[in-house]
Amino acid sequence: MDNKLNNYAFIDGNNLNLGVKSLGWKLDYLKFRRYLKEKYHIEVAYIFLGYIASFQPLYSSLQKYGYVLVFKPTIPDDNGDIKGNIDANLVLQAMIDFPKYNNGLIVTSDGDFYCLIDHLLENQKLEKVISPYRDKCSSLLRKSAKGKIVFMENLKQKLEYKRKSSA
Repeated sequence: MDNKLNNYAFIDGNNLNLGVKSLGWKLDYLKFRRYLKEKYHIEVAYIFLGYIASFQPLYSSLQKYGYVLVFKPTIPDDNGDIKGNIDANLVLQAMIDFPKYNNGLIVTSDGDFYCLIDHLLENQKLEKVISPYRDKCSSLLRKSAKGKIVFMENLKQKLEYKRKSSA
């Protein structure tokens, strides 16, 4: 099988959402799914999220667009902010599926994933790291990705959500 086919994406959902928001635009998740398929041959695209019941319409849309959603229960932190720390779930899924994909693509700016990225690199299975935050991207992540990192600010034209105008 061609080494460029059958790639999997492992997406840190909250990091992606907050990172793109910090760039001043809103991500079109359908365009992003198509982009991953066309540019990186992503067959399976996991999004790891903390589950919030009121977001069910968004979850349904993401599934319709072809994402596989992996939820973790959420809890409020000391400030009352909702936390659904998904790091371990993302790493575990990448390792469970390791024999099934040719290359893995990681979407995050979080340095906690450096060990996964190192492992994928060592095994020649890292396609790319897509970082939503250039300025806040972990230096550990930048170092571990060894030049295989792409920053999202250059993707606004392709991936920005544009509300349909009613005529």
